[in-house]
Amino acid sequence: MTVLHLADETEAADLAAFLSRLLHYDRAAAVRLQAAGTALAVFGRPPSFEVLAVRAVRLAKPYENGLDVTLDATVSAGELLESVDEKAATAAVPPAVTGPPWAGVLPPRGGWQPEPGLPAADSLRDMVAAAVAEFRSRTAQLAPEARTRAELDRIGREIWSRTVGATPLPVRAVHAAQSLGFLRPFPASGGGEEPGLFSSGAWLRLRTPYGSIAVRRAGLGTLGVRVR
Repeated sequence: MTVLHLADETEAADLAAFLSRLLHYDRAAAVRLQAAGTALAVFGRPPSFEVLAVRAVRLAKPYENGLDVTLDATVSAGELLESVDEKAATAAVPPAVTGPPWAGVLPPRGGWQPEPGLPAADSLRDMVAAAVAEFRSRTAQLAPEARTRAELDRIGREIWSRTVGATPLPVRAVHAAQSLGFLRPFPASGGGEEPGLFSSGAWLRLRTPYGSIAVRRAGLGTLGVRVR
């Protein structure tokens, strides 16, 4: 079994936290792993948000497995989480699983251009809080007979499909970033980079120091996807 040596205990803890949050939304979640050199990218798709979440993990040494110099596998998020040893800063790669459809459709690796107009992190967190409060308020006002799954979904789509300020980014992408721990405040001891918005073709990416959220402008099922 291949063992990944992570850069330190913090990287291992952050990976475990990310996997735990994915499993909160889908107990059968799968993740796609791509490693090259000292970088590991972990892709997941929390079903509630219709986005791709990406957690970058630093490795202590370049990935190598015999003559292979890269890793590309789709595995069980639960099995990967069980293999994480935070004190040893290691994680064992579980056996590959049959990947869900999204695992074959990933954002491009390059060609990302900055998009203007993204509010600061504090404003993004306030935006999500306001949207959640609006959803709860509107659904609480529904008569019992009107509180159907279809009506709840309709209200949710209306709120989460709104765009962030003057950008094309849907609010659901910011909600996903907040829910997965990507928008948590920076430690008081040391600044930190503000979130940024980037685009490449039909893809948008909300990038934060803790991870990225990628979303297609017209949804993940449209034409023009890149399959790997």
